[in-house]
Amino acid sequence: MRAKPVIHETAIIDGSAVIASDVEIGPYTIVGADVQIDSGTIVGPHVVLKGPTRIGRNNRIFQFASIGEDPQDLKYQGERSSLVIGDGNTIREAVTIHRGTAQDNSLTQIGNDNLFMAYVHVAHDCVLGNNIILANNATLAGHVVVEDYAILGGFTAVHQFTRLGSHCFTGFATALDRDVLPYFTVAGNRARARGINKEGLARKCFKPETIRALQETYKILVKSRGTLKDKLERASELAKLHAEVQQVIDFLNRSERGWTR
Repeated sequence: MRAKPVIHETAIIDGSAVIASDVEIGPYTIVGADVQIDSGTIVGPHVVLKGPTRIGRNNRIFQFASIGEDPQDLKYQGERSSLVIGDGNTIREAVTIHRGTAQDNSLTQIGNDNLFMAYVHVAHDCVLGNNIILANNATLAGHVVVEDYAILGGFTAVHQFTRLGSHCFTGFATALDRDVLPYFTVAGNRARARGINKEGLARKCFKPETIRALQETYKILVKSRGTLKDKLERASELAKLHAEVQQVIDFLNRSERGWTR
């Protein structure tokens, strides 16, 4: 006989919601129409889930979170849009994650194994990869892209359409209105580049020679004189030996907002 989800008697579940057999839903939580929750996910008390939203496997959503609500965008006129959350994410107290808008792809997308600490906000149309940490009160405006393993310090504020590269790090109360290159550390209001995420890379077991190459890339791009074209030519010599340096160069060349330096 198939097991039933463990749903507290005070929870309100829309009849169209699709909930896996081993999901747990706490007291006074509201699960709205067009919400799907996959196996192993635990939803705490006083959570609001609004669809269309799909939540993957083995997520943990803590009390007072609001997931899949309408975008905070005055251009939004009720068009159908979605939120998709992957597997293994931890969403702490009072986190807000909104659906997309028709001005983009009508989709906000969250990857796997991310940590959203208390009071984090992820606005409409954001795209987040995997293994990301957003510390308390970090705030993403609309259309922000955050790549794998990025870490955003507490109270970091990110302007719309900004991109943050993989393994980057932002300091406490950083204000970002330009892209952050992969592996870089930025901090301040407005943000400035401070070096590379050396400690984070060491913890992820990056080779010492790779870290040194990225440090040299930072010096070339941020500290040295010359045109950007000249700097990129010098960095490209390092890129021949280190794929991570090429990743930095490719990201910079794709930047549309400019980059934090």
